[in-house]
Amino acid sequence: MLIAHITTRLINGGADENIVACSNWSAVNGHEVVLVHGRETQPEILAKVSPGVRLREVPALVRRVSPRTDAAALLALRRLFAALKPDVVHTHTSKAGILGRFAARQVRVPRIVHGVHIAPFLGVSPVEAQIYLAAERIVAAWTHAFVDVSEAMKRLYVEARIGPEDRHHVVRSGMDLSAFRQPRPIVDWRRLLGIGEAEPKPPVVLMLAAFEPRKRHAEFIRAFEAVLSAVPSARLVLAGGGDPHHPSIEAAVAQSTRPENIRRLGFHANPGGLIALADIGVLCSTNEGLPRVVIQYLAGGLPVVVSDMPGIAEAVAHDRNGLITDANDLSGSANAIASLLLDRGRLAALSAGAWQTDVSPWSIDRMCRNNDSVYTRLAHATVH
Repeated sequence: MLIAHITTRLINGGADENIVACSNWSAVNGHEVVLVHGRETQPEILAKVSPGVRLREVPALVRRVSPRTDAAALLALRRLFAALKPDVVHTHTSKAGILGRFAARQVRVPRIVHGVHIAPFLGVSPVEAQIYLAAERIVAAWTHAFVDVSEAMKRLYVEARIGPEDRHHVVRSGMDLSAFRQPRPIVDWRRLLGIGEAEPKPPVVLMLAAFEPRKRHAEFIRAFEAVLSAVPSARLVLAGGGDPHHPSIEAAVAQSTRPENIRRLGFHANPGGLIALADIGVLCSTNEGLPRVVIQYLAGGLPVVVSDMPGIAEAVAHDRNGLITDANDLSGSANAIASLLLDRGRLAALSAGAWQTDVSPWSIDRMCRNNDSVYTRLAHATVH
C-alpha cells in the first residue's frame, strides 16, 4: 500500500516518535510511505526518519488556528493527495486530523485513519471544547478507523459520539524498551546535578516532558518548594524538547529558595540514563492520551508520581509501582514525593513494583504490527 501519514509538526515528542517509528516499520515491510508535516520540525526527530520514507513539508500546516493558513494547508493537502493517490491516509493530532481527513475525503482516498494521541476537547475552555467536539464529529463521519493510544482514549471518544465503537482500535504507544531496561549511564552526572566530586548523590526527581504549558513545569517548580523544605538536597531535573528558559519557568526558578537545585536540561539524548539516575519520575500534565514517559519510567524500574488522567491506571497501579495524585492538587503531588524520599523502604518497594510491571504491550514492534493490521482489515473490507 501507499500510506500517507499527516502531522502538524515533527518535534521531540511521543506522538511524533510514534509516527516516525510506524512510518519506518511500514517502509521496511514493503509499503510505500510518505510522511507529510508542517514547517515546525526538530533535527533530532528528522534524523530518525528512514531513507525509505519520503518527507513532504506543507508550510501552511501549523498548530494555531488561522483561516488563511488553514485554507492554504487544506488546498495543499488536497493537491498532494490527488497527486499521490494514497491507499491510506493516516492523520495525527487535531489540526492535521481535521484538515487531513477533509482533504482525503475530497479526493476520495479509499481508507482514512485517524490516530488519537490525546483528546483535544479536554483541558480547554467550554467554548473551545465545543468547537473541537463539533469539528471532530463532522470528520468522524469520513473516518474508516480510529487508532487510540489507550482504552481510556477510546472510551472518551466513543462516549463523546466521535465515531462508532466498532471503528475504534486500541494500539498502544510503542517504544524501544531496551533503551530503558539497559540504559547507557550518564557519565557527567555530577556536573548535570551541580554537585562536587566529593559529594554523595542527592535524591533526584525527574520530569521528562516537552516544555509545553500543559505539562505545567512552572507550576510544579513552585510546588516543589515542599520537597526542598523536607529534603533540602533534592534535585529536580527537567528534560525535554522546547524552551526550558521560557519566562514563566524562569520566574518560577527565580522564586525558589534553592534555584540551583532546579536543573533544566532541555532536550537530552539519553533519557534512559536520566531515568537510571533518578529516584522518582514525575508527570503533572493537564491532558495526555497515555504518556509514553510513564511507561519509560516503569521500564527503567523508576517509581512514578503522576497526576490522575485518562489511561494512567492502565499502567500505574497506585501504591504498587507509583502514586496517582489529584490532577488539580500539585501541592499534594509534591508532598507525596517528599514523603517517599523520606521513607526509603516504601520507595524501594515501589521501585520493585516498577521493575515487575509488564511493559511489553508498549513495545515498538507490537505497535507497528497492530497499526498495520488496521490497514489490512480496512483493505479487506474495501475489497469485499
